[in-house]
Amino acid sequence: MSEGRDADAISRLQDFLRDSPTPWHATRNMAARLESAGFQRLEEIRDWALTPGGRYYVTRNDSSIIAFQLPAASLASLRMIGAHTDSPGLHVKPNATEHAAGWLQLGVQVYGGALLAPWFDRDLGLAGRVHVRHADGRLESRLMNVDRPVATIPNLAIHLDREANKGRAINPQTQMAPVLMQGESATLTSLVQTWLAREHGLKDVEVVDFELAFYDVQPPALVGVEQELVASARLDNLLSCFMGVEALLECDGEQGALLVANDHEEVGSASACGAQGPFLGDVLRRLNEQVGGGTEASLIQLIQSSCMISCDNAHALHPNFMDKHDANHGPAINQGPVIKINASQRYATNSATGALFRDVCRDADVPVQAFVTRADMGCGSTIGPITATEVGVPTLDVGVPQWAMHSIRETAGARDIHHLTRALRTFLDRPSLSLTR
Repeated sequence: MSEGRDADAISRLQDFLRDSPTPWHATRNMAARLESAGFQRLEEIRDWALTPGGRYYVTRNDSSIIAFQLPAASLASLRMIGAHTDSPGLHVKPNATEHAAGWLQLGVQVYGGALLAPWFDRDLGLAGRVHVRHADGRLESRLMNVDRPVATIPNLAIHLDREANKGRAINPQTQMAPVLMQGESATLTSLVQTWLAREHGLKDVEVVDFELAFYDVQPPALVGVEQELVASARLDNLLSCFMGVEALLECDGEQGALLVANDHEEVGSASACGAQGPFLGDVLRRLNEQVGGGTEASLIQLIQSSCMISCDNAHALHPNFMDKHDANHGPAINQGPVIKINASQRYATNSATGALFRDVCRDADVPVQAFVTRADMGCGSTIGPITATEVGVPTLDVGVPQWAMHSIRETAGARDIHHLTRALRTFLDRPSLSLTR
C-alpha cells in the first residue's frame, strides 16, 4: 500500500479501537463496515439463500461474527482468518452497588488474565449490553457506552505503603472497586437508566439485566519520534479483527474466503459463540449444503482443502526484559508478522502450515519472524488449536509483535499492521493452498 493508504488504514484502526470498548461494540462496528462494502446480513434462525460470488456475514450473541466471500465457481476450499473480539478487563458484578467512606463504588470481577496494576489511576468509562423491559412488557437489548471518565480506581499513596514498589500483591475483591461519585443515594441501576436515556432516549424502562465492563477512555495514539508505534487498549485482539476485515475487503474475491472473530477466547473459548463452540462448524455445514457438495464426505473434503490463519498478537522482544525471551526467538516490533510455534500444541502451527505462510509472506514481499517461548516458561494459547481440534481444518498461529499484552494499554508497531494485512490479503487471493504449484 502507498503511504497515503497506510495512513488511512491507521486512522480507521484508531476509530475502530476507540469505538469498540466491548465485544458487542466491536462486532457491531465490524458488521457495519462489512455492510457498507456490500456484505449481506444472514440470520441463523432463518433459511439462507446463498449465491456464487455473494458476500455475507452472520453474528452470534451479538459478540461473535463470521463473514465470507463465495467464489463465482463452485466452493472447493476456503482461506480462513480467525481472531477474537474479547480482551481482559474488569466486569461489573450483578449486585455491584457498594458504598464506602461516603463514595459510590461498583464491585468488579476480573475477566481473563488481566494485568491489574495499570488499572489504577486511569480515567474509566463503562460499556456493555443492557436488557430492559418496556412499559408494555417488551424486552429489548441495547448497547451502552458511557465514553467519558465516570470512574477511577485510586492508588494508595506511597506514604501509606512504603513497600508498594517491592511487589505488593493486588486483591481485586477488596482493592479494585472503581469509585464513581460522592454520596450514598445513587445505585448502579439508577445510573444505567440515566445513561440509557441520554444515549438512546429510553425512558420509563426497567433494567432487567446487563453485562458491563470498565475501560480506559484514553484514545489510541501514535507514539515515538517517528510515530512508529500504536498504543491503545484492546490491541489484543481487536488489532487482528481489524486486519482481518481489511484483508477481506481488499481481496480479489476469486477464492472462497472467510473471517471468524469469536468471543470468550480470553476465558477459554468454551461458549456457544466461542471457538470451542459450534458457531464455525454450523456455518461451514450450511455453506457445504448450499454451495458445496452437500454430503458429509464433501464437507470433510472442503475442510481438509482449506486452511486457517489464527491471528493473535505475539510477545515482542522487550528492551527492558531481554531475559524473558529465547535468544533466537525474540520477535522485533516493525519487523514483520510472527509465526507462533509450540511443541505442546499451545499453538496450531506445524511445518506444513508454517511453510505455507512463509511462502505467502514471500509473495507479499513481507518480512516474517518466529516466536517460541523459553523452555523454562509457560506458553499461552489462542483460538488456533481449539479451532483445529473442533473443526479439523489445517491451521497456523501468527500475529503482530506487541508489548504489554493484557495491560490496560498495549503497544504494537505501525508498520507491522501493514505487513500482516498485506500478507493476509495475499493469502486470501492465493489460487492454491498447496505448496506444490
